[in-house]
Amino acid sequence: MEPVVRMKKSLRKPIRKLTSCVSGMRERKLCAKPRNKWVRGRGGRGGCKRFGRNPPLRTAHPKDPSVIRSYQADLEKERKQREAMNAQKNAQRATMRAQFRRKYQLSENPKDTNHLRSFGGKLSLPHELSKIIHPETKTKDDGFDLLSAFQGLTFGTVVLTGRKHSKTLTPKPASRWTHFVWTMRSMSIRVTGCTRAQGTCGSRNVFFGVAPQNALCMTTAGTVVDGKLKGRNGAQDTRVRKRGVDGRVRSFEEIPHTGKNGWVNLLKFWREGCFKQLHKHMERTFNALGPIYREHVGTHGSVNIMLPSDIGELFRSEGLHPQRMTLQPWATHRETRQHSKGVFLKNGEEWRADRLLLNKEVMMTAAVKRFLPLLDEVARDFCQMLQARVEREGRGEEGKRSLTIDPSPDLFRFALEASCHVLYGERIGLFSSSPSLESQKFIWAVEQMLATTPPLLYLPHRLLLRIGATLWTQHATAWDHIFSHADARIQRGYQRLSSSQGQGSKPGEAGGRYTGVLGQLMEKGQLSLDLIKANITELMAGGVDTTAVPLQFALFELGRNPEVQEKVRQQVRTSWTQAGGDPQKALQGAPLLKGAIKEILRLYPVGITVQRMPVKDIVLQNYHVPAGTMVHVCLYPLGRSAEVFEDPQCFDPGRWGSSREAGQRGEGSGFRSLSFGFGARQCVGRRIAENEMQLLLMHILLRFHISVSSTEDIKTTYTLILQPETPPRITFSKL
Repeated sequence: MEPVVRMKKSLRKPIRKLTSCVSGMRERKLCAKPRNKWVRGRGGRGGCKRFGRNPPLRTAHPKDPSVIRSYQADLEKERKQREAMNAQKNAQRATMRAQFRRKYQLSENPKDTNHLRSFGGKLSLPHELSKIIHPETKTKDDGFDLLSAFQGLTFGTVVLTGRKHSKTLTPKPASRWTHFVWTMRSMSIRVTGCTRAQGTCGSRNVFFGVAPQNALCMTTAGTVVDGKLKGRNGAQDTRVRKRGVDGRVRSFEEIPHTGKNGWVNLLKFWREGCFKQLHKHMERTFNALGPIYREHVGTHGSVNIMLPSDIGELFRSEGLHPQRMTLQPWATHRETRQHSKGVFLKNGEEWRADRLLLNKEVMMTAAVKRFLPLLDEVARDFCQMLQARVEREGRGEEGKRSLTIDPSPDLFRFALEASCHVLYGERIGLFSSSPSLESQKFIWAVEQMLATTPPLLYLPHRLLLRIGATLWTQHATAWDHIFSHADARIQRGYQRLSSSQGQGSKPGEAGGRYTGVLGQLMEKGQLSLDLIKANITELMAGGVDTTAVPLQFALFELGRNPEVQEKVRQQVRTSWTQAGGDPQKALQGAPLLKGAIKEILRLYPVGITVQRMPVKDIVLQNYHVPAGTMVHVCLYPLGRSAEVFEDPQCFDPGRWGSSREAGQRGEGSGFRSLSFGFGARQCVGRRIAENEMQLLLMHILLRFHISVSSTEDIKTTYTLILQPETPPRITFSKL
């Protein structure tokens, strides 16, 4: 036993040193019994070793309740600090995962949502973690869409690239792809993704950084294998075979273009006056380059298309949260003035949540039934005002007088009066002999805002903001006036709603009357007041010119096509009589009236493009278009194309009948009327605008015959909306 004892003694000192290094405590004897602090000392039995027989009163026994409570309080404090740190770490991890889910179009995780909610919903990441999500130097695989790259692949043990699986070790992938790539390897699969680098398809390997010889590119039409398009059943797509000589899907860089240098193109645009004639420029470019082309102007780049078959392919790849071109000057104004953004400027889940709530008040059938009588009332009053003016200022026999005027100022007042009545539930009296100066300023502000927007789309508007450029100042001033006008109306609407609630009126009504979209949104309280203000302001700003200008074109086309005018009038008269004064039934019984509006918007689209960013790679006109590319559907060339419409220059409302529509030319005939957009992201004020224009034309046709002095085509100009260079003069003759 003696050697064993000697060994213990020899090891005792190193063990004490090792323990002190690990625990941070001073060396002590490991084998000694723990000493009781309260031991018998020199002061006698029960005394304190340090202070003698009588210890100080402040020294408490360890079983003293105050000591225990203090100790427990310290433990509780440490526990809370530890839980707070853990919650912060969980929230940081959840924030990072949420960022990558949004980037790669993955579904949300309720667990991450709970972590963020427990931390307050908002979290700013440390610089080290923030660099992972938003790297300061963009990596080569930025913008890669995980879903689009692997959609439609069937995973098995077969090698997809046509080569046997190599046993050679693969270089270690980038950190954020590590888990996914090694999962693929564990399934004995070698996958080569297709992304665009320098405009070529399959030019680099996303995972391994090696340029593959045989790349795979996923598209909505099928799979591109070895540079040829394959359908979902493995056969070559016949539609592409018709367009391509060798069946090869061409790269993005091969799309015809108007010039690669955006700034040179911008100077060319200014020199040739293309900003005001953008619709004509698009038509000429399609005639020269074909049904698809690329364009890069200033800071903005896009792919432009016009055929319904390509439009259908684009809309099928728009995703759950469709993205269109953001009007950055508008967004910058909201940010600098600290205004909330409405659905027009939002994207993603936030846009969808607000849009679903707005749809209930402006798009659903029940909502249309509520505001249709308000629009009908304004349309009737407008016609009464016009009738009195014809009697007062017109020429001819009494009772059959006629008056030739420029109707554009009156139509602008009608559009503003109708919008205010629907949105705020109140009339503002624009049909009086002396309309308010406030309303005239609002119309001026809308026109100024629309005129200054197009140049700012192609210029670095934030630089213009910093230097205080005149163009930006005019744009911001116009928006400021629009917001102040809306703010005053909203304040009055809120006061009116509060007083009606105090009197015990039903929700959404004041004295049995519909209180407008504003009253409905305030009553339900599902949107904050700031969001209500933002959306109501956008509806107001977008609801004046966009209805007043098409009405000018409609009166002109009906005036220079008297036979068409008479057909529509006869149908309207019959429908109005049968409906017994019910505006909804009257509109349902007059399909030619609805066709007339669609025909006007075909020939003179208010917005000349509809934009989408596909969430996955697609093939348009046998060209590869990567996910995230801005694609413009050009409506003016579409509406006047002989490939899509028979006799496109003819004003024919009957072409939109169900029997006629079924026999239209070309593939994808369902995507031919897109003036209000398409799908979930179509114009939120569509139902208001359509019914507003139809009701006014209906009442005008019931009371007046329309004619024009000149039947020559109207020259048009573009200022964010398409409008006539010179408003047409219309002659109204009493029937």
